[in-house]
Amino acid sequence: QVQLVESGGGLVQAGGSLRVSCTASGTIFSISAMGWYRQAPGKQRELVAETIDGGLTTYADSVKGRFTISRDNAKNTVYLQMNDLKVEDTATYYCKSRAKRERYYGYMDYWGQGTQVTVSS
Repeated sequence: QVQLVESGGGLVQAGGSLRVSCTASGTIFSISAMGWYRQAPGKQRELVAETIDGGLTTYADSVKGRFTISRDNAKNTVYLQMNDLKVEDTATYYCKSRAKRERYYGYMDYWGQGTQVTVSS
């Protein structure tokens, strides 16, 4: 199957920056979209940012202007640059990839294990 491995999480002070990355590996024919979601304790998982083929990007209103998603197609890697971090950004951040394992298979969503981002005041 497709495996997603996130890295780069950690503890930062409010106003600081952090960059998380996610690399997809395994049997992959094509990736149509990659994105980042986050989930804080007691809250639902929410979309943070997503990028799809064609270069379109989507951001949650709460992070627009502070976060930037980018993708390295050759490495099947997606990055999330997080600037001006706020305490409310604290959450487990999950990588998601919409990928096709074989040419004639359909696309499926795959999730990483998550990486913790903690922002202190």
